[in-house]
Amino acid sequence: MTRRLFVESFVQAWQSLVTNRLRTMLSLLGVMIGIFMITAVFAVSDSLEENIKGIFSSVRSDVLFVEKMPWTFSSDYPWWKYAVRKDPTLEDAELLSGRLPSARSVAFQTGNMGTLERGSSSFAGARVAAVTLDYLDAIELDIEDGRFFTAREMQAGMPSVILGRDIIERLFPGEDPLGQSCVLEGRRLRVIGVLAQEGTSLVGEGSDDLVLMPVTFARQLMNFKALKASILIRAKEGVDLETLKGEVIAAYRPLRRLHPRDESDFAVNEVEMLTSFIDRIFGQLENGVWFIGVFAILIGCFSVANIMFVSVKERTPLIGVQKALGAKRSFVLAQFLTEAVALCIIGAMMALLAVELLVLAVNATSEGFSLVFGLNRFLLGLGIAVVSGIVAGLAPAMQAARMDPVEAMRAA
Repeated sequence: MTRRLFVESFVQAWQSLVTNRLRTMLSLLGVMIGIFMITAVFAVSDSLEENIKGIFSSVRSDVLFVEKMPWTFSSDYPWWKYAVRKDPTLEDAELLSGRLPSARSVAFQTGNMGTLERGSSSFAGARVAAVTLDYLDAIELDIEDGRFFTAREMQAGMPSVILGRDIIERLFPGEDPLGQSCVLEGRRLRVIGVLAQEGTSLVGEGSDDLVLMPVTFARQLMNFKALKASILIRAKEGVDLETLKGEVIAAYRPLRRLHPRDESDFAVNEVEMLTSFIDRIFGQLENGVWFIGVFAILIGCFSVANIMFVSVKERTPLIGVQKALGAKRSFVLAQFLTEAVALCIIGAMMALLAVELLVLAVNATSEGFSLVFGLNRFLLGLGIAVVSGIVAGLAPAMQAARMDPVEAMRAA
């Protein structure tokens, strides 16, 4: 019975749409705009969030970063105090490695921008990173060809490098780069590894423009004191980050020669800090979208309610006949509510189709950004349509359900 009622109501809604196209489309416009705006903006925000969080996908969740600056700032802390801090040093990392019983590994990284050359070809703006042997334990590198540095290469400071895919394509087009050489700052480097291509995004090139080299060799090319640096500390299995964080602070403060009353002049960061911050930003964005979208949907609800009042008036004699034949109030109420919901679902399907076309158009024309329109957002749009239909059709449906059958038939 319920299925039959829904089918008949949906057919009635479609007939109303076909018979009075302009009136119905204008009435559904508010619902369509509201659902389109909400789902489209959510598709963009979901894609942005996924893109930004993808930056940290290579960082293991059990790794702490000891750095000069925190990743999230406190509003009540003077900014200039951050500016005068000193970056961690390679010596700090070496000393910490023996003072942290809960740490599985301690790595160091720093870097600068540089230009790689090979014959007449060059790659400007490469991100040159100097790392220690334990860097591979903290960061999940996708080495497509070749290998990571050996302990011997690290100890001897050998000029070995691992290059990103964009650099390989520029300097070694159509060639096998392993074992070949390129030049940086006048020094010849031997290629021992190639990173898998990640592609461009709104927030950067990933590892495609990255150059990795042993920190012992990089000291000959860079002034580490003038560069931003990080100490990467990975926790042992079963050790939570709060425990490790406490050990790091307790061990690093004496190395910084800080008095017990002095505040720490370094920051201990973790990936969850950034992901939580990102979640808060996009959560506020969603609240703003809902605030604006609800107004558009409410306007659409008033328009759909107007259609339903007109429909009730046009079908008053039919309502009287139905009630005279024994139709209960609940049947008439459900009939018009279902019709209102069906109208809103039709409008929602049009809006969702427009969003899908938008996603396809963006993905076909954009190189650095792709939209994702998930099933959850599709179902959200349909859910909004159902709720809108119930809100819009409740008053007209109640009016129809309360009609006296005799008075209704006299209106014929």
